[in-house]
Amino acid sequence: MELLEPAVAAMGCELIGIIYRGSPKNALLRLYIDKPGGVDLDDCTRVSHHVSGVLDVEDPIRTSYTLEVSSPGLDRPIFKPSDYNRFAGERVRLRLQPPLDGRRRLAGVLRGLRGDMVVVEENGIEINVPLSQIDKANLELEA
Repeated sequence: MELLEPAVAAMGCELIGIIYRGSPKNALLRLYIDKPGGVDLDDCTRVSHHVSGVLDVEDPIRTSYTLEVSSPGLDRPIFKPSDYNRFAGERVRLRLQPPLDGRRRLAGVLRGLRGDMVVVEENGIEINVPLSQIDKANLELEA
């Protein structure tokens, strides 16, 4: 994030998160970008070319990999702690590791971040989830 945030910002976008899936043959570095009004294919292409140059010079990943630049999409992943307050009131899906009270998955209305606890309302009950136990979080498209 520290290396690539300035490069993405220079292209007029915000780097909202990074996923790296290492594999000897098929490593993938996926960047999620956004900007007011959303990003389009041209934004992703411009950021990809610019970031690719930065990665070539800095060489933080020693093995070969595929670089992918993407919009967050409708089921936007949540990466930053501040986003739990930013998206309060929205529906969210959480994958937990380790499980909380025997549950690996939780879905409901995001109520925000209180200290180091993410608060989700499920069926009228507020559930406090330690931020450290959230393996993956996504906004959920309402039907």
